[in-house]
Amino acid sequence: MADRRLEVHLKAVRTRAGLTQAELALMVGVTRKTINTVENGVFIPSTVLALGLARALGVTVEALFNLAPD
Repeated sequence: MADRRLEVHLKAVRTRAGLTQAELALMVGVTRKTINTVENGVFIPSTVLALGLARALGVTVEALFNLAPD
């Protein structure tokens, strides 16, 4: 398998939900900087964090993250 990139849709989903980075961070128990680095693709979240983000936003993990096509 080629080196696959993760597509991150967190910012779009978060803004549609009307939440700031700080508000979402508080909901999932991380820092605003963590949310920022995930949104910018700098940090790939753990499974636990990805699930927590999805739950807080009321969407599936797939709605937040997916593998870019080859």
